[in-house]
Amino acid sequence: MHSVFIRPPAVAQERHLRTTWLAVLALAVFSAAAQQPAPSDTQNQPATPAAQSSATPQPAPQAPAGQATETQATPAKPQAAAPETPTATPQPTSPTAAPQTPLSPNAVPHAVAPAEAPPAGSITEAELKQMLVGKALYLRGGYLDNSLSFDEHGKLIGHSPQGSYTLSAVQIDRIRITKHKVDLEGARYGLHFLGQLAFEDQSSALDRVRITPKKKVLKITIDREIVVKPKKLKDKDTKAGKEKEKGRIFKHGKPVAEPAPEPEEMSEADQLKASIAAAPVAERPVDPNSVTTTTSPAHATQVLKDALDKVFALGLDERMMAAMPEFWKLYYQAVADKVDYRPKDPSILRQNTVDQKAQLLTTFEPGSNEFAQENGVAGMSQYHAVVEPDGTVGEVAISRPIGFGLDENAIAAIRKAKFQPAIKDGKPVAVMINLDVPFRIFSKRTDVASPPESADKPAEPILPGPYSVPR
Repeated sequence: MHSVFIRPPAVAQERHLRTTWLAVLALAVFSAAAQQPAPSDTQNQPATPAAQSSATPQPAPQAPAGQATETQATPAKPQAAAPETPTATPQPTSPTAAPQTPLSPNAVPHAVAPAEAPPAGSITEAELKQMLVGKALYLRGGYLDNSLSFDEHGKLIGHSPQGSYTLSAVQIDRIRITKHKVDLEGARYGLHFLGQLAFEDQSSALDRVRITPKKKVLKITIDREIVVKPKKLKDKDTKAGKEKEKGRIFKHGKPVAEPAPEPEEMSEADQLKASIAAAPVAERPVDPNSVTTTTSPAHATQVLKDALDKVFALGLDERMMAAMPEFWKLYYQAVADKVDYRPKDPSILRQNTVDQKAQLLTTFEPGSNEFAQENGVAGMSQYHAVVEPDGTVGEVAISRPIGFGLDENAIAAIRKAKFQPAIKDGKPVAVMINLDVPFRIFSKRTDVASPPESADKPAEPILPGPYSVPR
């Protein structure tokens, strides 16, 4: 009897091989799904080649001949059960979107960055020009020097002779502003009155005459308050600083590494010294010892504006009028009221109402000045004076000014004069008189003293010409 070996059926062998390959394929799909990022991280990003290769099932090795037909025809159910890996979908490009092409090194940008703007609250040169250039200004102190310096609060640095406000009209033509000071250049003008009385038309009562020589300028410098950086809060003033003083720094209850110490900050005084030392000599403040500091540009601007207001007056404002001598106040009060001067005391009589008029006992001639001589200012001015019963001079007022600082000279001379008092009913009385005072150009032909004359005296013949003197 022959023994027979029975081989396994082909179907069983094929099923065993298919089961093995399906297990390998499922393991590969599971491994690829585990390596894929979360959908939220890759929603707007394109899938990388590695991810695509991992997410795509690899084809199985070719089956032996005779088995390929059945293996390809069998559906792969484990592939359908595996989770799908999201892939990035290309978004449609907007028709108006510009192409994202990087700029080449030589490309010119469409927009140029604007220049650095000054700190908020700081004043600009254009603002100063609008405030000062071309305006009819007056120097409040009547300073006569052609080179003047003021500190940041408008106080004169050094000394300067002072004169009449009629020599203190100025015009600013150029302005230069730096970190430490403001430099102004211009010219000084004198006021020459043209002979109007207080109650007459004042619309053309005076001329402005330039008294600064043509090749010279009036220079005015005003120091500025310096803006410095505020110091930062020190560590010892904070909670972290207090913990640092104990030896360690804590954050959320856990010790952290101690940072490197920051460089020591400069104090405001040191910043001021460093700023002045770094500036060119021509731009340093005139009086560094009086300069103060601030951390606010707006505060420094206000300090400068206050200084300008103390140095200059825009026209004859109230403060300018209040600083004038009493005789100018009386004159401008009469101009405002359009009347001639009247003494405050109504009991004071006039010359034509007394039995004997007041008479001048001393002779004098008020002095001129260099400004009037150089600019040819001469003529006749008129003043009111009250002669007291003892022959002294009381109140004096201007009736017809001449300007150029000459009225101050005339009134100073009148106050020193001696008079014989007026008499009424046999007693000396106070009386108001009018005095005409001549001013002339000095030369060899006109170098003759002439005293003031009473306006009530009959006019005598005089030499022809605007600068003649009485005979």
